[in-house]
Amino acid sequence: MSKSIISDMDGVIYRGKQLIPGAREFVQRLIDTQTPFLFLTNNAEQTPLDLRLKLEGLGIIGLTEDNFITSAMATAMFLKSQTRKAMPTAYVVGGAGLINELYNVGFSISESYPDYVVVAKSQTFSFEQIKKAVRFIDQGAKFIGTNPDMIDPIEGGYEPAAGTLLAAIEAATGKKPYIVGKPNSLMMLLATRKLGVHPEEAVMIGDRMDTDIVGGLEAGMCTALVLSGVSTRESMEQFPYQPDYVFDSVADIDPHAL
Repeated sequence: MSKSIISDMDGVIYRGKQLIPGAREFVQRLIDTQTPFLFLTNNAEQTPLDLRLKLEGLGIIGLTEDNFITSAMATAMFLKSQTRKAMPTAYVVGGAGLINELYNVGFSISESYPDYVVVAKSQTFSFEQIKKAVRFIDQGAKFIGTNPDMIDPIEGGYEPAAGTLLAAIEAATGKKPYIVGKPNSLMMLLATRKLGVHPEEAVMIGDRMDTDIVGGLEAGMCTALVLSGVSTRESMEQFPYQPDYVFDSVADIDPHAL
């Protein structure tokens, strides 16, 4: 029996707004062979609906919102499980995708002594937001990061990601954030639970050694690195752990051969 597939998106299926060659055919192979699969992304800016529509715009059809788990969803589920307050509050540095997920689990967004400061990648990050985040953390708010990625692959190169924002706030407060997304195996276990499989029955496909591969490894999954995103064959050798498989891209992956 073939393994279930849990796949990253940025650097695996697309770079920015550009589809990676062979990605459309790869997803179609998963659908045609009825292979259980899930997209697991550290992207906290977009909702599952946004991601489905983005893929449809790139020519990948046949998906539903149930095919996605984002770090925003994982962060909201984690915070809901941790708080005992009837009306918990958060100050958010991030986009609508993260704010919507927090609203969905009963959080309100506040700038008055919030319980949590939650930080994700933001296209509108400002010095004013740093000041507020630092002040709230100094006042006792718990510091949460959706994911630690320092850069994201885009068409033609890379751009700063959530980790750079977290680093600025950490430097100013002296406090480290708790990271919910990859490589935290919590997010991997949420994915396998949603698919209804044990971790050893799943393969994690990603483009980053420091999040996708180590997270899959620590969760007990088989791992496959694709070289279409951040990590390269040269950088791969710098890590004390290695993936089970290495492919140039998902175009080379036959899910039944894993």
